[in-house]
Amino acid sequence: MDLSFLLRGLAIGFSIAAPVGPIGALCIRRTLTQGRASGILSGLGAASADAIYSCIAALGITLISNFLITQQSWLRLIGGVSLCYLGIKTFLSKPSEDATSVQSTRLAGAYVSTFLLTLTNPVTILSFAAVFAGLGVTEGTNGNYNNAATLVLGVFIGSVLWWLILTGFVGLFHSKFSSNQLKWVNKISGTIITLFGLIALISLTT
Repeated sequence: MDLSFLLRGLAIGFSIAAPVGPIGALCIRRTLTQGRASGILSGLGAASADAIYSCIAALGITLISNFLITQQSWLRLIGGVSLCYLGIKTFLSKPSEDATSVQSTRLAGAYVSTFLLTLTNPVTILSFAAVFAGLGVTEGTNGNYNNAATLVLGVFIGSVLWWLILTGFVGLFHSKFSSNQLKWVNKISGTIITLFGLIALISLTT
């Protein structure tokens, strides 16, 4: 195992996951209203999708990447509609519903939802391809499955590290929010998620 690829993957995964977008807003909201476990699993879903896209970019699988790029209009449509639905649902949800104990089915749903939402953003693979090319890591991964696997593992660890830091920090305030404050958390995060969904849908017309 070439540790340099692991470290570079870790830095790439952390830096790509760090910008707070709809997934970040969703993780923050779930951590505050449903607990740290729900937030962490939401982050793990996004990290898993990041790992898949980084794997495609690292191995230079142009057939898959070209297909995703050519189908990005449909993916953006699905992602935009999903974000709008999730945002409206979040906006209308009541704190009393969130305060109940989080069941395993809800935790599984937290993972799956962010995993699918991240996969419906084909721009992610372009980000990984651009960063990999810029750092010259693709030269060492094409045809070398050990280096590619090490790089992808680093990306996954880096992404997971960011979500652990984010949910860990936000989780400190979980017990300090009143029911009325949690209501505003739902409304604000729901609005943010819906806006990202609308932006995705509007981008289809440009």
